[in-house]
Amino acid sequence: MIIRSHDNGFTHPLSSEVTPLEQYLGRREWLHRMALGAGGVALSAWAAREAFAQPSQKPGRLAALPAVKSTLAGAQVIEKVTEYEHASAYNNFYEFGTSKSEPAERAGTLKTRPWTVAVEGLVAKPRVYGIEDLLKLAPMEERVYRLRCVEGWSMVIPWVGFSLAELIRQVEPLGSAKYVEFVSMADRQMMPGLASGVLLWPYVEGLRLDEARHPLTLLSFGMYGEVLPNQNGAPVRLVVPWKYGFKSAKSLVKIRFVEKEPKTAWNIAAPQEYGFYSNVNPDVPHPRWSQASERRIGDEGGLFAKRRKTQMFNGYEAQVGQLYAGMDLRKFY
Repeated sequence: MIIRSHDNGFTHPLSSEVTPLEQYLGRREWLHRMALGAGGVALSAWAAREAFAQPSQKPGRLAALPAVKSTLAGAQVIEKVTEYEHASAYNNFYEFGTSKSEPAERAGTLKTRPWTVAVEGLVAKPRVYGIEDLLKLAPMEERVYRLRCVEGWSMVIPWVGFSLAELIRQVEPLGSAKYVEFVSMADRQMMPGLASGVLLWPYVEGLRLDEARHPLTLLSFGMYGEVLPNQNGAPVRLVVPWKYGFKSAKSLVKIRFVEKEPKTAWNIAAPQEYGFYSNVNPDVPHPRWSQASERRIGDEGGLFAKRRKTQMFNGYEAQVGQLYAGMDLRKFY
């Protein structure tokens, strides 16, 4: 999702919004010292790899959500994990406001119990799942994914959940189902941002059925070893790591299987700028800015930190590139 200013442009973060990178403690420090003192060059390289792969120490603010480390190809990015303080406080969630800080400040009004997700449409076994049922549907895995926002910033986040394909298998899509539509909660009493009318509510996103079935497409219930904070899409959200972040709908209440491509929130609001696919592609600029590089939230220097080169499909080309064989990559907006 993106932020509109009064001149129909976009509001980008100020340097005051990005705090300096915190020193890594605990496990990272132990690994570093062990590598320097006992293991030589090989152990040092191993320790550095492990340190980057590990999420920050558990923040201990919300209920723990235990998970096993995923062995799925592409599910463990070996990069420095974004600190929890950044990932939980720098958010786009327009249902709670259009500034980066408003979701964390205002999402306490969201009540996540009781909560249900209706699965309907072109399926043999439609069902309304309680959140407790979903939590038990499949074993929880921790997956460390890159997150790339269409605005040009990025994070690395350890999510907790399981492949959406696990749920899809249970409901048995019909042969006529070609797409999956995701609908977010829209409650004006709990979500003050709905009064703005900046988008057509409820927030709707969609995937092709084969994209939804891809094992990297995650139904997420947590991050950093804990349940999701409200501002990050509690109690359950979608995470599609090779697409721009606005494709990963938050606070899901409905999953609908349909025959035709669904109309999505940002495509309705600005069809010339936000297409259905919106795969991360450094060679296809947004109509008003380049996508060739990105700013990693939490890097030292804030807005003036060295920008990183954007990777095709956000670095997941080996895993998902075959989904788009024969398609014109220049038209993904």
